[in-house]
Amino acid sequence: MPLADATQTPSTEDRSSAQKRARAAEGAVRVVAPARLHLGFLDLNGGLGRRFGSIGLAIDQPRTELTLARSPTSIADGPDSKRALAALDRFVAALSLDKSYRIDIQSAIPPHSGLGSGTQLALAVGSALTVLEGLGHSPASLGELVDRGARSAIGMASFKDGGFIVDGGRGPEAKPPSILMRTAFPEAWRILLILDRRTVGVHGEAEAQVFAALPPLPETAAAHVCRLVLMQLAPGLIESDIGIFGSAVSEIQSIIGGHFAAAQGGPWSSAAVGRIAEALKTVGAYGIGQSSWGPTGFAFAPTQEIADRLYESVIKNARAEGLEILIGCGRNRGASVERIMNTNSESPEGGQT
Repeated sequence: MPLADATQTPSTEDRSSAQKRARAAEGAVRVVAPARLHLGFLDLNGGLGRRFGSIGLAIDQPRTELTLARSPTSIADGPDSKRALAALDRFVAALSLDKSYRIDIQSAIPPHSGLGSGTQLALAVGSALTVLEGLGHSPASLGELVDRGARSAIGMASFKDGGFIVDGGRGPEAKPPSILMRTAFPEAWRILLILDRRTVGVHGEAEAQVFAALPPLPETAAAHVCRLVLMQLAPGLIESDIGIFGSAVSEIQSIIGGHFAAAQGGPWSSAAVGRIAEALKTVGAYGIGQSSWGPTGFAFAPTQEIADRLYESVIKNARAEGLEILIGCGRNRGASVERIMNTNSESPEGGQT
């Protein structure tokens, strides 16, 4: 080979291939984050100096799955990509990073459905970013960077550890609530989720305004909710007594749903979801209710076989109402976060930029 040929500048095509190989070598990070149920608040009175106190459960579906890798420009593609890109921009600014990234979202928890989609999406993006860049941040610290955990730490705790969770509410300090209890959810139990994709729950600024205007829950009602949690719900869960657990959940939901009824148009934000939940209770389900602001409803069953029977009993009417029903499990582990080879090394096209 002539010397001139051996030392000539690489072609544009060669440089492009080298850049793609370099991006692939850097790798990517894949995150799978669980949805969560919010089963109610311990104390909406606040007379003891703390307010809220959330009761929640990580569940295996629906879930948010995404992959993050470095990219020539920041871009997000897939369901809920606009919110993912907004979270990415906030993390990049907060962490003083000077790089760009691509987010590919394979699935996303339905937004504003009462299943914690915003927190799980933000934590998935933040965790992928910090793992890729070798930065040490906990889900709680990531949540604080993007103003998550204003009233509840259930979403962050679900992301970190999964399971059944109770937090201690907000005190005078502006920081996320402490976790009081985290325990495994019985492996055999099933959750029937009632989804209404035609509507969304109260969220954003409207949610903040509702909480600001909400009158205190009477002290006797708040005290009764706390008693139900300590003397029925938690023991029933730990002893795998779904009857006691379900009875406590239903009563808590009745108290909290009644308190929020004026803000959401009734005890259920979707009347259709309420009708199907009541139908499930009639045929043998336990612990019916609405997760957070809804519209998603839920009911519990002791086994997969019984959950299947309950599903078959109401699915025709649910579909007639325009609803879906999913059968899921509790998730007793947190989100999975893993490094992978970056196979998407092409220049990004489409998506949110």
